[in-house]
Amino acid sequence: MKITNCKTNHVLSPLGFAMDSATVSWTAASDVSKSQMKARVLVASDPAMTQILYDSKEADLSCTGVQLPINLTPRTAYYWTVQVWGDGGDTAVSGVNYFETGKREEPLAGQWITPPWTESPYIRKSFQTTNVQKARLYVIGLGLHYLEVNGKKVGDDFLAPGCTQIDRLCQIYTYDLTDYLKDGHNVLGVMMGNGWYKAAFGASTAHRAQTPFIDKYLLKAELRLTLADGSEQIITTDESWRCAPSPIVEDSIYGGEVYDARLAIAHWSEPTFDDSSWDAMTATEAEGVGAPADRLSLPIVIKETVKPIEVIHTPAGETVIDLGQNIVGWLSFRVNEPAGTAVKLQHGEILQDGCFYNENLRYAKAEYVYVSDGTEATVSPYFTFFGFRYVKISGNTKPIDLKDFTGCVVYSDLDETGFLTTSDSRINKLYLNAKWSQKDNFLDVPTDCPQRDERMGWTGDAQMFCKTACYNMDTYAFYRKYLRDIWVEQKEFGGRVGHVAPSFFRDYNKFNAFWQGGSCAWGDAAVIIPWTLYEHYGDTAILAECYQSMTGWVDWIDRTVLNEEGLWEHGFKFGDWLALDGDPNQKDDRYGGTDTTYVASAYLKYSAGLVAKAAAVLGRTEDAARYKAISDRTKAAMQKAYFDEDGTISIRTQTAHVLALVFGLAKEEHRPAVAKALMKLLEQSNMHLQTGFVGTPFLCQTLSEAGYTEAAYTLLFQNDFPSWLYEVDMGATTIWERWNSVLPDGKISGTGMNSLNHYTYGSIVQWMYEHICGLTLTAPGFRSFKIRPEFSSRFTHVSMRYNSPMGTIETGWEQTDGGYRVTVTVPFDTTAVLELPDREPMPLTPGRHTVTV
Repeated sequence: MKITNCKTNHVLSPLGFAMDSATVSWTAASDVSKSQMKARVLVASDPAMTQILYDSKEADLSCTGVQLPINLTPRTAYYWTVQVWGDGGDTAVSGVNYFETGKREEPLAGQWITPPWTESPYIRKSFQTTNVQKARLYVIGLGLHYLEVNGKKVGDDFLAPGCTQIDRLCQIYTYDLTDYLKDGHNVLGVMMGNGWYKAAFGASTAHRAQTPFIDKYLLKAELRLTLADGSEQIITTDESWRCAPSPIVEDSIYGGEVYDARLAIAHWSEPTFDDSSWDAMTATEAEGVGAPADRLSLPIVIKETVKPIEVIHTPAGETVIDLGQNIVGWLSFRVNEPAGTAVKLQHGEILQDGCFYNENLRYAKAEYVYVSDGTEATVSPYFTFFGFRYVKISGNTKPIDLKDFTGCVVYSDLDETGFLTTSDSRINKLYLNAKWSQKDNFLDVPTDCPQRDERMGWTGDAQMFCKTACYNMDTYAFYRKYLRDIWVEQKEFGGRVGHVAPSFFRDYNKFNAFWQGGSCAWGDAAVIIPWTLYEHYGDTAILAECYQSMTGWVDWIDRTVLNEEGLWEHGFKFGDWLALDGDPNQKDDRYGGTDTTYVASAYLKYSAGLVAKAAAVLGRTEDAARYKAISDRTKAAMQKAYFDEDGTISIRTQTAHVLALVFGLAKEEHRPAVAKALMKLLEQSNMHLQTGFVGTPFLCQTLSEAGYTEAAYTLLFQNDFPSWLYEVDMGATTIWERWNSVLPDGKISGTGMNSLNHYTYGSIVQWMYEHICGLTLTAPGFRSFKIRPEFSSRFTHVSMRYNSPMGTIETGWEQTDGGYRVTVTVPFDTTAVLELPDREPMPLTPGRHTVTV
């Protein structure tokens, strides 16, 4: 037996994360036992596990989440182990695991300080110390901070302290500096950039006018050193900290960065440097900044690298590097140019007529300019990121050598958990495109697009892709932070949920109804994401933590936007965004052809039903009954308004029929007729989808569950517009925002709103996992699941692996002479059922199974 994947609040060894309570989880595997007989969790205040704070005793504990009944104190390290016993007589004890609280409710010591001028600063604090046993830095640097100690970068993260609604909450980041310090003279160095908060940011000119939130750099830090004799040395920000202008001449998220190496100060963060000519930092007030709180953001890191595949000399005489993949991050490159040479990198997603193109980035310049000081250096930006495949390089005097360039792929520190492959290379490419779009857009918040003047956490996109995201990566902690982003603003607006979180609005009242939030499918993220996390990871803590947000959203709908018939008629509604069946005669056909009141009421029925389920899980029986009543009442109102007595739906769109089936709007006896009507609509469109953001995630799932799997496969394999493989055949390496983002002649279809890296339509991957491969959970956390593959002669073989909270699940099938061979691996302490055509369901125990049909 072996125990791995030991996490606290779904983070490996969290240091300084927000922690009102601690839940521990782990994964066990055994070659001897099939199931767990018992487990025991020990928590101690020391790594030797001698000072026990909690002992669960031997009990029936769930590996997906054990909440520790201990009172957590600020700035305290806790150590824990788990022992598991199997029914085969084997046992294992984990290694010693660790988590450490941050400031919690304790105020962050120190003054807010700022440079006495406006340039991006170098900041340093010199101090003497000796015999340091433990060093912790608690810091907020706004806009963004970058840390060095004694000349070395601290940690591997970038773009700290992350992206939040800064006027309501700013995150305290905690760093372990123990190994960076030495006896004697030490220096803590800080560089600062504008980031999300000190430069214009927003999806429109009016939106950007609400920013920036701050007009000066702000730094607040508390360094605590525990010495060998047990005493503490505390260093905090004050006017003794020194500063000088840094080489960063310009920087912003949208604009990019200009770095003039001639202004760089060598050894600036080292103890030997003389800072006597530097200016003193100035104490100030942090106007426009909300309450400090411990971080929930995962580190933003360089997760992988990509080498460019080609240097292109375009018809326009440009020099362009092609990475071969649309990524998010930056280029790291070696430069050796004469002093004063300004090498400019411009970033784009696509070529047009063989030439560089970036007009779909709109306001965003997305440039990196490096001005050489005449020495050789390997360089990359500090305080920005780009979404790009192509990089136009100008200003260089020496030839471009591809080996000098590396694409750094930057996103939140998420582990991949899902892996799928088939015998069809195009389907494999589609799968990878969806995963790449997730990587590229999961940078602290689930953004809609990572390249243009937007890059915001649209709530609708986030919930529509959530199930796919949970298969692809371990997203619990990432989404938990995002749900806090939602709640921070939602609680101030009576339960209404914004279209984006963080919103980057200081005053909603200055905006029209569109920007004030409260749209169906978008606001429902407050309900759907927590429920999805509970289902996938099996931890009830997320439901308890988000319960006010979940109920608040449904309550806001119930009291605010319903008509006398109980339908969601009032207020702004996106509808089936970017569906292809919108009325072309309308001024704006992006809302699709499905009646928005129908879409909104369907989501109310669905979300109220999920809240009722969440209430039941949490033991809130009265709430469960109340929200089920709202769900049932809404269904009845929709039946009266939109369904004939024979079940015919008055709204003749694909999405209307999909929602009727997947959300349970149709009566049970009418479901076959509704599914048949959906098939007729597909046939009328020559077996092509017409769905938008709302309908597409459910389309193939609905067809499969209604018995029309062959139709779902037909949609998957269509390769002309509109279809998933149309994008693949057009050379896409990520998922597009629109079905026709690029036209058949290679021309981009428009620049107003046209991202080539937008994950929503990548939600088809959920259907690949659950229907092509057949994996469906039947108990939260995959404690039990079924395998029901849907075979197709289009594939000779398919396979998938999913690192579930219970362990690794593998399944796949391949064609044989006259049939199929199915293989399934069931993890320890898990039960499964294999469902095959013309066979009785087959219970599966942990281990590997092969069945021929």
